[in-house]
Amino acid sequence: MECPKCRMEQSDGNLLCDYCGIVFAKYRPERSPAPGPDAGPAATTAEPGFSVYAPPVQRLAAWLRTRLFDVRPEPPAALAGRGVLLAFLAIWGVRLMATSIASNGVGESFLHLVNLPFHEAGHVFFTPFGDFVRVLGGTLGQLIMPMVCCLVLLLKTRDPFGAAVALWWFGENFLDIAPYIDDAGTGELPLLGGNTGESTPYGFHDWEYLMTETGRLGREHDLAHASQAFGSAVMVLALAWMAVTLHRSWSVARATRGSEPSRRAA
Repeated sequence: MECPKCRMEQSDGNLLCDYCGIVFAKYRPERSPAPGPDAGPAATTAEPGFSVYAPPVQRLAAWLRTRLFDVRPEPPAALAGRGVLLAFLAIWGVRLMATSIASNGVGESFLHLVNLPFHEAGHVFFTPFGDFVRVLGGTLGQLIMPMVCCLVLLLKTRDPFGAAVALWWFGENFLDIAPYIDDAGTGELPLLGGNTGESTPYGFHDWEYLMTETGRLGREHDLAHASQAFGSAVMVLALAWMAVTLHRSWSVARATRGSEPSRRAA
């Protein structure tokens, strides 16, 4: 189909234009005076400086907007449920971000139990790549899984709100990792099996091994704070993404409801 405002070609099922963002059901074109006998050929642009055949960069930007904010009509109950989920993740996220690394509050949360199986599976999966990658694989495993969920929801399922939730989980994993990194020099945190890093053989504590092997033992506090800061930024970004997507979903739902009476009247 072609947008009635900017004349850009796009998917027939769109309710909002991928390029100029108008809601099709609400758009009312401005009336223009009829062309006189001396009028030249029809203009090839819908707006000044906007070509019908957009350059590749503009098309890429439009493709990204479509993937990141692609919304479909949903029942009010589903949208209300997503609003509740957004509020819950916002409150929970603030509490997690406000937790100090030294207290290991994130490591004692419910999500740590969710992250742990992916951490241990990462060790197994990366075993063929040598000891260093095997040890690092635990951290990689708990980061890769939420990112895989994010990409599947975004590109395959076409659910940007769900992808944003997975991105929130990805950011939370950096908060979950931070206390483990910070413990590399002291080995005080309880590890799987009930032992601590101080009472286990060298190599059992992932980040003691990684920091020692890279010659950075003693700088674990800086890396832990960087992990927490990065994870917090990702979580905030994910919450903003959820909010924008939810707002667009409400706009589409209102536009769809508003167009139903006119269809019935026709």
